[in-house]
Amino acid sequence: MRNNVMIHCNNLQVKSGPNISYQTTGKINAGTRVQILNRQDNWDRVVYDHSKIGWIPDWLVNNKTLKEATNLSETTVVLDPGHGGSDSGALSTGNNMEKTYTLQVAKKAAKQLQEKGANVIMTRDSDKTVSLFSRPSFSTDNNANLFISFHFDSSPENNTASGFTSYYYHKGLSLKLATDINRQMENIPIDNRGIEFGNFLVIRDVKVPSILLEMGYINDDDDFKHIENQQYQETVAQDVENGVNNYINSTY
Repeated sequence: MRNNVMIHCNNLQVKSGPNISYQTTGKINAGTRVQILNRQDNWDRVVYDHSKIGWIPDWLVNNKTLKEATNLSETTVVLDPGHGGSDSGALSTGNNMEKTYTLQVAKKAAKQLQEKGANVIMTRDSDKTVSLFSRPSFSTDNNANLFISFHFDSSPENNTASGFTSYYYHKGLSLKLATDINRQMENIPIDNRGIEFGNFLVIRDVKVPSILLEMGYINDDDDFKHIENQQYQETVAQDVENGVNNYINSTY
């Protein structure tokens, strides 16, 4: 593989290895031609400026819409819409299924992140069954930098609980990711129940920083009015993108 291609965005960081976590060894601007030597983990090893060698994200090589690369655009994010297919998840008082709204919110978050150049992998992008045990492997299989799972809470009795919660399992970067995203959610029109430890398989068995967001109680009628509202979903998606951006910029 010795493809010769032109880069279309400015300020593209060149890394010493195939991940944003590696040291930055140089930068490439729009109009620069690079020669791709080989590919690994969605990153390309390239020759640039005649003799310099380093790694750049493969998904940005042919991106003609991104004007300037950022830390966020060099990041791979796994988004996990909870439930799906034969697994409906929790139900609203009118029997609306959780799986419908986790997918809607995750798709909106994916769009926000992709518009900033990030490489987004979704555990599902339609109403299909995905094994709970297979979801954590999406992050390792795709060399991801972080993992976010979307859910909606449910109380034992209808209309007895309200609010959203940000869960982490591992301390350190997972807790930091939960904190950075939760801090962006001051504009959410339901109560912030804060950041909590959660022993959930999808964030417990993930090897990268990971969180689970419960973005309202689906069996609370007041919360559900927001959950099904497109503007609420857009707000959540934007807050997630802002939080991820803050996390990435303060971590790498």
